[in-house]
Amino acid sequence: MNRETVGVVMVLFAAAGFGTLAIFGKFAEKAGLNTTTLLTFRFVVAAVLLWLGLVVWGRARLLSGRRLRAALALGVLYATFSALFFWGLLFVPAGVAGIAFYTYPVGVYVLSVTFLDEGLSGRKLVALVFALGGVALVARADPGAVDLFGVALIVLAAAGYAGYITGSRAAVASVSADILTGVALIATALVFVVFGLGSGRLFLPTTVDQWVPILGTAVLGTTLPLFLYVSGLERIEASRAAVTSTVEPVVTVLLGISILDEAFTLSLVSGGALVLGGVLLIQTDPRALLDSG
Repeated sequence: MNRETVGVVMVLFAAAGFGTLAIFGKFAEKAGLNTTTLLTFRFVVAAVLLWLGLVVWGRARLLSGRRLRAALALGVLYATFSALFFWGLLFVPAGVAGIAFYTYPVGVYVLSVTFLDEGLSGRKLVALVFALGGVALVARADPGAVDLFGVALIVLAAAGYAGYITGSRAAVASVSADILTGVALIATALVFVVFGLGSGRLFLPTTVDQWVPILGTAVLGTTLPLFLYVSGLERIEASRAAVTSTVEPVVTVLLGISILDEAFTLSLVSGGALVLGGVLLIQTDPRALLDSG
């Protein structure tokens, strides 16, 4: 298996891992875990595992000055959009959340055009219409199960993630992506620890049903896919990785249908196809491919 093929496989597995987050979020809800407790333990465990990996690989090092401040700010942003995403999960099915959240690549381009002086083409505008139209269709997938407030929270989370990616894109010019992610995760974990203790909403999980979603989100939904994605980016172009990662919402939808018995409707399929079509239009923009190569 050649280097590029290995990179594609790594990104595929990373995307599949990220696609499990909404499923584990639903398991956490059924187990009686509140969002604060789930996310606090998720990021504490994920940060510990990520730094253990960095130590084993000999890549662990500390940041200082402007780089440290940038990483900490990104960590706070990560905490914000993660909280919005899991809050939204209380109102919408996992599949709907997965598709609505995957509008973030469009947000990345909007922010890049606004703040990073990237060009805005007709192709990108069409992609934006596709993605937003797809979310509108998904929101109508099952009027009895889909709450528009929940969809709005997920879309806000996607916007937050787009901001995180855009900020990371600027920051990685001076620091490696894995170190940046590791420091940001520490900040994210601290935000939830402080909020959880201050609000009184943090408690120690005591049952297997509660620890399964915690470990699932920490290992399968955070640490492992982060390692795989960063490693994959060392082997293939960023644009190719972005296109490959479109399997993420597909995994979420399929798992939601097969494991959680969520509804499989024409609106869901059509909306998902529009969102993925919009993302593919953006990620296969010839100018984007030239920039990433």
